[in-house]
Amino acid sequence: MDAIDRSLIDLLRRSARLSYAELARQVGLSAPAVHERVGKLEAAGVIRGYHADVEPHAIQLGVTAIIGLVVNANDDLLDLLREMPEVESCYFMAGEESYLLKVRVATIDELEHVIVSMSHLPGVSRTRTMVALSTKWEGRPRPLN
Repeated sequence: MDAIDRSLIDLLRRSARLSYAELARQVGLSAPAVHERVGKLEAAGVIRGYHADVEPHAIQLGVTAIIGLVVNANDDLLDLLREMPEVESCYFMAGEESYLLKVRVATIDELEHVIVSMSHLPGVSRTRTMVALSTKWEGRPRPLN
């Protein structure tokens, strides 16, 4: 990956809706050359996808929580967690908790249901939950250059 690829990734992380022509203008290449480079980055798995960044409150997902799971053993746990639509992110951790999950739901009642469901999953010995009072920022891409 060279400096131009890194610049393209930076630009796309800030706005995935930029046209190939605009990307080309900003990195000093032709649009076909940029199209080819972006295609190679996608094929290599560097660019994993494109998505819309949606305000959670606007789609009735106003409660954000971080849930830590202390796990004794379960090879199927990740598959079970992946099936839970409330789980937005899952991190394998060093320390007491094996997994740290970011969860979004509409209400505290829904959060309670999710926590109880997780605590009953095979292999989960304990949960620890922190509820976010507000989100100051998230998903801020770090510049590669």
